[in-house]
Amino acid sequence: MADINESKWFEYDVPLGSRLSTRLVVSQSFSGNDVAIPLHIWRGREAGPTVCLTAAVHGDEINGVGVLRQLIREAPFELLRGTLVIVPVVNLIGFERHARNLPDRRDLNRSFPGSYEGSLTARLARTFFDGIVSRCDYGIDLHSAAVRRTNFPNVRADLSDEKQAGVARAFGAELIINCIGPKGSLRAAANRVGCATMILEAGEVWKVEPTMVEYTLRGISNCLQFLGMIDGKLVEPAYRIETDATQWIRAQFGGFLDFHVSPGQTVSSGDVIATNTNLVGKELGKVIAPRNGIIVGMTTSPSVGPGDPVCHLAFARSGALRKVERAVEKLDESSLHTRVRDDLARSMNVTEES
Repeated sequence: MADINESKWFEYDVPLGSRLSTRLVVSQSFSGNDVAIPLHIWRGREAGPTVCLTAAVHGDEINGVGVLRQLIREAPFELLRGTLVIVPVVNLIGFERHARNLPDRRDLNRSFPGSYEGSLTARLARTFFDGIVSRCDYGIDLHSAAVRRTNFPNVRADLSDEKQAGVARAFGAELIINCIGPKGSLRAAANRVGCATMILEAGEVWKVEPTMVEYTLRGISNCLQFLGMIDGKLVEPAYRIETDATQWIRAQFGGFLDFHVSPGQTVSSGDVIATNTNLVGKELGKVIAPRNGIIVGMTTSPSVGPGDPVCHLAFARSGALRKVERAVEKLDESSLHTRVRDDLARSMNVTEES
C-alpha cells in the first residue's frame, strides 16, 4: 500500500504541494518503440490518502478521458491533503486505434494483475498494476457502455467492504450496483491488494458528453471531500437506489425497435420497453419489463436480432421506485439529473406506445 509520505514517483521527486506530468513505460509497440502511458501526479500540501483516477482501460471509452483532462488542465479545486495519480488513458494502444481491446485481441479489463511473461495485454496490466495501483489507497475507474449502448450513470462497488462503500456512497450517484467486479478487472485486482476501487459507468463510447463530464467531476469532488483531501460540501443525489439485482432484457425477434423508455426512467412490471416491427411496420412483438425497475442502460441501435440485448434493468425493493418518481418530479429542468436523462434520451428515438 501507498506510503502517505512518499515523494518518489519513478525517477522523479514530487514533494508535497507540487505537480508533475510524466509517463510510465508499459511495453513496446510492433515497431519496437516504447509504449508510455501519460499521467499526472498532484500532491497536496499535507500528507493524506493516495487516490488513482483512471479512464480508458477500454480504449474506446473516452468520456472519462475528457473528465481527467479537464481535471488536470483546470484544477477546479485546491488539493489540500494526499496525492492524486491521474491517468487519462490506461489502454493507450487501444485508444490510438479507437478500439476497446489491444491488438492481441485481449481485454485489458480482464487481464489484471497481469504478468511480465505473458501477452502484450498481460504485460501492460502488470506494469501498470505494480507501478501505480499497488501504491494507491483508493481508485476511481471511469467507464462507459460498450459499443452501440449507453448507460445512465451508475457506480459499481462491493458494499460489504466498508472502505469501498464509503467512497461509493460519497460519489453521489443515484444508482449503486453492489458487486465485486469480474475476474481480471482492474477493480477486482486492486481491491484484493487493499486499493479500494469503484467504477463509474456513464454514457457512450467514442464520445465526451458534457453532462457526463459534469456529473463525473462532481462525483470525484465529492469523494475527495469525503476523504478529507479537499474542502467543500458533499452534493447529495435526489434519490439513491442500491441493488445487487440487474438483468439484460433481450429481443425475442429480429427487426426494428420503437423505443418507449430511456435511460434513468423507472418502469413497472409489464410495461412495454420497446415494440419490435419489421421494415414495413408490421408488429412482431413487444419487449416487456419483467419486474419493477430502473433503466440502467440501453442499446442505441434500433436494429436487432433475436436474443440481442435491448435494455439493462436494475431492480429495487418494493416501494423504492415510487420514492424515486416523487423525487424526480420535484426536480427542475436545470438540475443535473434532469439534464443527464434528457441528453441520454437523445441517443435513441423514444415514442409513445401505440
